[in-house]
Order: sequence, then structure tokens, then C-alpha cells
Amino acid sequence: MRNGLQATQRIILLIIGWLAMGLATLGVILPLLPTTPFLLLAAWCFARSSPRFHHWLLHRSVFGPYLRHWQRYRALPPGAKGRMVTFTLITFAVSLWLVKILWLRLMLLCMLCLLLLFMVRLPVVEERQEKP
Repeated sequence: MRNGLQATQRIILLIIGWLAMGLATLGVILPLLPTTPFLLLAAWCFARSSPRFHHWLLHRSVFGPYLRHWQRYRALPPGAKGRMVTFTLITFAVSLWLVKILWLRLMLLCMLCLLLLFMVRLPVVEERQEKP
């Protein structure tokens, strides 16, 4: 009974992990969909269900260096915050330009302000050189 439950739990975690990866990837493009929480969820799910996928996410995916840096220092690497803020401003600017409804524009501006406030507060840490 326990093996069946563990296998079911593993499959559920794998499904959630891959859904989170898909949403994180979409979040790179879509301004209102956050990338980071979905990446962290995928890493958590893969760590508990598949060492192979967890290793792939940390060492083979495009998100790997950021995840490893966050895992080690609980901060962003230098330059990441600037790129993140710039890309967010560009995508929101396009959205604001395309949207013609006033209340929707105001909502987008409020969301942009909150998102920028959150991003600016994230810590940035240089990768420290380890002494042999």
C-alpha cells in the first residue's frame, strides 16, 4: 500500500513540476505571469520526485544558474535585477500601449508598481570565490 501511495505522490509531483516549468517559461514572455515562484515550485517538486529532473533544472536548463545562485546565497546574481526590471518595463509598456480601457490601464499600472517594488527589494550578491 505504501509503495502505491509513494508512486502516486511521485507522479503528482512530477505533473505539478512540469506544469510549473511551463508556467515559468510563459512567465518570461507574459508580463502578468510570474516566473520565479513557478521555478521554485518546479525545483521543489522535482527535488522530491525525480533527482534526474531536479539535476536537469539546476544544471542543464536556462534557469539553472539563477536557481543555483538563489539556492546558495538567497539573492540574485549581479545584473539579473537590471535585466528583470528592464524586461518588465518593456512588456508592461507594450501592454499599456495596446490596452485602451482606462480601468484596465490603471490596474496594469498598479500591478507594475507593486511588481517593481518587489523586484527592487530583492537582494543582489556577487558570487564569492571559495578559498581552496
